[in-house]
Parts: sequence; structure tokens; C-alpha cells
Amino acid sequence: MKIVWQNLLVVLLLGINVSAFAAPDAQFLLQHADRARGGGLPGIVWEIRLVSRDGDKVSDEQRLEVRAVDDASVAETLEPVRFKGSKLLQVGRNMWLTRPGLSKPIPISPRQRMSGQASNGDIAATNYAGDYEAQPAGEELVDGEACHVLGLTAKHKRATYDRVRYWVSVKREVGVKAEFYSLSGKLLKSAHFDYRNTIEYNGQRIPFVSRMTIRDALVDAETTMQFGAVKVKKIASAEFDLGQMQ
Repeated sequence: MKIVWQNLLVVLLLGINVSAFAAPDAQFLLQHADRARGGGLPGIVWEIRLVSRDGDKVSDEQRLEVRAVDDASVAETLEPVRFKGSKLLQVGRNMWLTRPGLSKPIPISPRQRMSGQASNGDIAATNYAGDYEAQPAGEELVDGEACHVLGLTAKHKRATYDRVRYWVSVKREVGVKAEFYSLSGKLLKSAHFDYRNTIEYNGQRIPFVSRMTIRDALVDAETTMQFGAVKVKKIASAEFDLGQMQ
């Protein structure tokens, strides 16, 4: 009987340890991390500067202004001049492109490349929590920082990628690294994130992405996206009205 009670005590103690170090709610963690990349906020505006490199060749710099709220965003090209006024509208799972001179917006896919290694979906506000099912996949160090590893599977074909492996900082609760995969499991590209911007929201100072560097998995090519002029503000719903873009 004494042995039985000793074994029961061990099981109980092990159970306490397991619960104390239980994996966090992956979907909640993903939703929380989205805020630092424009998702889940009442309204936010920022600028993006894109520079792409393919081997030794560097492309022209592009500058865009992005306005986002909930699951909608619009990215307007400011530079170069030849593309000025072009807009990329995202509403829910749908996306359209319009340019001066076009008679009507063109439906496009978030998976299409916008510039270099950056896809259309990378330019829009991040809504990983809405687009992907998240599963915990352990913990790893990224540049010496402890991170939760999340395995993300697309909920629908309109998601930018079929599968994502996402490293979220345990301490800061922001995404610091991502790997993007095809449906067959082929690694397409990877990304690293920096967070030197901050925003004010609900009385809190929240880190906001300042740089995203996307690298091709097969060739020597990368695109750097720098984020600046970030501010939380109310945005009129008319900004995301497809009819207004025609």
C-alpha cells in the first residue's frame, strides 16, 4: 500500500509540473503577435520602403502608404513616380489592384509577387490569426532569444502561404522569424523581423514592426521592407470601398 501511495504521489507531482509548463494557447498567441504587424487594431497607418536585391542587382526603391483596420487594408504607391497612385485593396479574403488609367480594379491573389520576394499579402496588414490554424511546435532559440514555435496551416486558398513555421518571442510576444512553405512542404522563403517602432493602444506601448527581410530559399535574392511613420488613427470605411476605387 505504501508503494501505491508513493507512485500516486509521483504521478500527481508530475501532473503539476506538466500543467505548470503547458504550451500556451497557440491561436491566442498568434492573434496577440498580429498587433505588432498591423492586425487586430482599430485603425493604423504606416509607410513601407521596399528595396529588392537579386544577386548583385538592386531594384529601384518603392515607397507605399498603408492604411488598415480590422480585416481590411489599402496600400497606395507613392514612389516611383511611374507607379504613383496605384492601390492594393484587401478586404477580408479578397484583394484587388487599381492603377491610374485602368477602367476598373483587377482581382489579384495575395500569393502573387508584388516586388522581389514580397508577395501582395506581405504588404497588407497581417491577419495570421484569421488566415491560419496554429499548433504549438515546441520552443527554440532565435539569436539567443527564447521563442514559441508555431506551425500554421492555411484555413483557405486565399491565404498568402499554404504553411508557415512561425517563431514568436516568449518575452515580447512578437513574431521574430518565419519560414514559408508550399502545400507539398517545400521551403519557399524565410523572413526575419525587427521591432524598433512603438504605438500607443489602450494605454499601452506596443512594439510595431520596423523591418522585414524576406530571403528566397533557393537563390541569392532578398527584399527588405522598412516600416515608418506609424500611427494609430480612425480610418473611414469609405477608404476600403471597392466602388470608390473605380
